Amino acid sequence: MSEQLDNLRHSCAHLLAAAVLSIEKYRNARLTIGPPIENGFYYDIDFEGLVINESDLKEIEERMRLIVGEWKSFERSEVSVADALKKFKGNDYKRELINEFGKDGQTLTLYTAGTFTDLCRGGHCENPSKELKHFKLMSVAGAYWRGDEKNKMLTRIYGTCFPTKDELQTYLTQLEEAKKRDHRKLGKELGLFTIIDEIGSGLPLFYPKGAVLRRTLENFIAELQEKRGYEPIWIPHITKGKLYEISGHLDKYDAMYPPMELKDEASYYLKPMNCPHFMMLYKTNLHSYRELPMRWTCTTTNYRYEKSGELSGLTRVRSLTQDDCHVFARPDQIENEINIMLDMIGEVYKVFQFNNFWVRISTHDPKNKEKYIGDPAVWEQSEKSLSKLIEARGWKNEVGVGEAAFYGPKLDFMVKDVIGREWQLSTIQLDMNLPQRFDLEYVSVDGSRQRPVVIHRAILGSTERFLGIVIEHFGGVFPVWLSPVQVLFMPVSEKHVEVTKEIMKKFENLGIRVGIDDADESVGKKIRNSVGQKIPYVVVVGDKEAAGENWMIRVRGEKDQLVMSKQEFTNKVLKEIKERL
Repeated sequence: MSEQLDNLRHSCAHLLAAAVLSIEKYRNARLTIGPPIENGFYYDIDFEGLVINESDLKEIEERMRLIVGEWKSFERSEVSVADALKKFKGNDYKRELINEFGKDGQTLTLYTAGTFTDLCRGGHCENPSKELKHFKLMSVAGAYWRGDEKNKMLTRIYGTCFPTKDELQTYLTQLEEAKKRDHRKLGKELGLFTIIDEIGSGLPLFYPKGAVLRRTLENFIAELQEKRGYEPIWIPHITKGKLYEISGHLDKYDAMYPPMELKDEASYYLKPMNCPHFMMLYKTNLHSYRELPMRWTCTTTNYRYEKSGELSGLTRVRSLTQDDCHVFARPDQIENEINIMLDMIGEVYKVFQFNNFWVRISTHDPKNKEKYIGDPAVWEQSEKSLSKLIEARGWKNEVGVGEAAFYGPKLDFMVKDVIGREWQLSTIQLDMNLPQRFDLEYVSVDGSRQRPVVIHRAILGSTERFLGIVIEHFGGVFPVWLSPVQVLFMPVSEKHVEVTKEIMKKFENLGIRVGIDDADESVGKKIRNSVGQKIPYVVVVGDKEAAGENWMIRVRGEKDQLVMSKQEFTNKVLKEIKERL
């Protein structure tokens, strides 16, 4: 987000707060915080027991438009902690912030526009009456004060704001398209997955069609990997806490589930990540430099206690399956191994039609070298290699100085879907920390013990999240190779059911996924029903088809039907599956 847009949206958050307090029925509301966010802004407000619905937003938005004409500028003033506390004497939320920000005696700042004054660090537009014109309040949600479930639930009002009318309209149109493509909606309509309250939030269950979809996706990744010498391993889903003491996660990672306390045994944890298991498996044997690189991979589920308010369908879950890979390599092998990974990522993005992506190259901060571990020479060479490999492919990239993890530089892949939303997907990370913490070694050519570098890599990141993105990217209209049902057969009548099943069996034996609609309904009604299921091909089986004559094939999204022989159609579908079309 540009600073200018950030300031515009921050200003609009102030305008929202001022409008709320100017409406008589809300005059006792207590304001908390109102920051800009990626696609707009929000303000968290304690409405003192009043229930605010989306139907109330129209009145608030109209008041915003009424008062903004009086806002010629934002006037800054510095105040002491005592004066700030006095100013907000009836607002415990603001007073908490004041005491926190001013605990060392710092001067605090207030900003005033029109008759409204708020506690604020700054960052506003210069002339709000002229610049704050293209905004809209979007929705209402609950939010705990400061994100802590132990605190009071507040009302969060979301809005958006753009410099121009056209930009606002483009965004609103995009949102409408996003609603149609919402993977939670399509997941239900297409019979892919569900979330059941008795099982738990963030724990999706997959119906047969959804299970086929995720298996097809994971098999695709497995095939790519095995062609390049990656070997599968398997690890358990629980571990003793000792493992995470070694890795450091027990002290620093805050999304772990509580331990399982067993009588007369150590405490066990559900695994939130896989890395430590890989490290221990490597350590069970002494490895020679000749064995490296060792490319190990495992598609396995992790469990993280994400906050309930942050869960969303498949894109934010508590059980996430990762296509996790760890390559144990010598420093001189880093460039080649990352090149192999980039080949796979490029191939996957091409297949899924992710044509618009860029790469963030996260490097260390040379002014703060003590923040990082590992050999400085390895850091320097690794970062040069990452940049060179990305630039050699002509991929758009940005360097994020200081954004590397303390244990190594990394690549993050940012993908735009078909309606312009950006997602962070694949990641490649160089790690010089875990090999050190787990005391990993290999025997070098001169017989000395050396420390390997570990390269972490995930292409999908999370199967569940990737599926949510893919469902929305394609709007449920999956390419033939990915569709849970590739060909749907419809017998015209009861007498055609058996011959239809015989045809289906032959297709199944060739690896084509088929379905049948043998309901006692008219063909016209069955065809109309099939449209909502977004199945690529529909074949009606009547006397002519059963007798071996040319088939009339209905193609998803097309008015005209295909006319071809059974063999021609079979070859067409097999080709599309093989070439992932």
